[in-house]
Amino acid sequence: MPDFLSFINDVLWGSIMIYLLLGAGVWFTLRSDFIQFRYIRKFGRSLKNSVTPQPGGLTSFQALCTSLAARVGSGNLAGVALAIGAGGPGAVFWMWVTAVIGMATSFAESSLAQLYKEKDKSGQFRGGPAWYMARGLGMRWMGVLFSILLLVAYGLIFNTVQANSVSHALRYAFECPEWVTGGLLAVFTLLTITTGIKGVARLMQWLVPIMALLWVAASLFVTLTHLNLVPDVITTIFSSAFGWREAASGALGYTLSQALTAGFQRGMFSNEAGMGSTPNAAAMASSWPPHPAAQGIVQMIGVFVDTIVICSASAMIVLLAGPMAHDDGTSGIQLVQQALVNLAGDWGAGFVSLIVILFAFSSIVMNYIYAENNLIFLRLDSRNTLWLLRIAVMLMVMAGSLLSLPLVWQLADVIMALMAITNLTAILLLSPVVTLIARDYLRQRKLGVQPVFDATRYPEIESQIAPGTWDDLPRQ
Repeated sequence: MPDFLSFINDVLWGSIMIYLLLGAGVWFTLRSDFIQFRYIRKFGRSLKNSVTPQPGGLTSFQALCTSLAARVGSGNLAGVALAIGAGGPGAVFWMWVTAVIGMATSFAESSLAQLYKEKDKSGQFRGGPAWYMARGLGMRWMGVLFSILLLVAYGLIFNTVQANSVSHALRYAFECPEWVTGGLLAVFTLLTITTGIKGVARLMQWLVPIMALLWVAASLFVTLTHLNLVPDVITTIFSSAFGWREAASGALGYTLSQALTAGFQRGMFSNEAGMGSTPNAAAMASSWPPHPAAQGIVQMIGVFVDTIVICSASAMIVLLAGPMAHDDGTSGIQLVQQALVNLAGDWGAGFVSLIVILFAFSSIVMNYIYAENNLIFLRLDSRNTLWLLRIAVMLMVMAGSLLSLPLVWQLADVIMALMAITNLTAILLLSPVVTLIARDYLRQRKLGVQPVFDATRYPEIESQIAPGTWDDLPRQ
């Protein structure tokens, strides 16, 4: 099985996914008039606007925190270490690239999710790739396919990745048995997800900023105490990214390929741009100002924070520790723990364990919310079905704490690629709509007015969106 999964990963990630991700990111950067660069200086204002509550859904800030809760998981710790182990320090550079171009892709998919959202039977906004495939493309079958892939990925496989990192971290730091970790994590997850989407959102709007600040603060502390090593680390990242150091030995092609592939795999697993997961959270928001592009811009912040800030913090810790962190063949989350111990002392292993518990717990909870959201699309959201999904999530958390790390990551990579191919195909087909949304928003900003989406200006789109979603807004 590991050999078969490795072969599939080589096929998917050796060329298909890299070209598709790069192409989609560049395409949406151009089609949105470089929106990620236009608005990077205005992220503060977007965040300020995102806390304004609106009827029918979460605030934009809650939607951002819930999407970050899913993004910011063990991939930001163990995944970064695995990327560096597989592709060298240069993989970090390619993770940054996925973030920069991924911001445009995230804008596209999140804006589409806002546009094609609809209200469920309780009045809460719901939406995501399955909805814009059904409404925007008129291909419900494609939405069904995506929903099934997401249910397998987020309801099952990705939870094993998170639980695996937690169990190994606690075993390394405190010699805690894996089955104990899995059991406790499953119980706390169940208690949280039964509070519903609004209860989860209220928790995440506090938990996510706290856990992110803790990890970034630890990285800054380590960086400042080893400031003399920082220039060499930065130089190594860039030189390894393009194989400059290996060129003389004839290893350029292999080294560049490995760095690029590892960086894209782990970068995408971390920030999820283009995978189709984040739009599920973006659609739940009552965006302010009332325009689909506003939530797209807010979700771009999530990609930036996840990869440029948090993943870079992890990479700095691993790379500052140098080769001594690799001496005994340690990999994944244990490599991060050993690196922090070498740099800061014995408290490092326990601190990483705390962080990975918070990261993984928030991700598992949001993985369930995404899976539940797609059960609603499939019209399978009966009480019995929801409890069946909850039981499956608990079992996968338990199983993930006991599985071997390579098998778990290989399964995650395969399902992630299949999801991304389906979602990217849809948003590329809908790129004219993305362009329209972006230009409508930018036009109103240039006029100095508050952007409001007026569906009556675009009759073809008006016929596709859910009644009552955008037609009760104030007109310009």
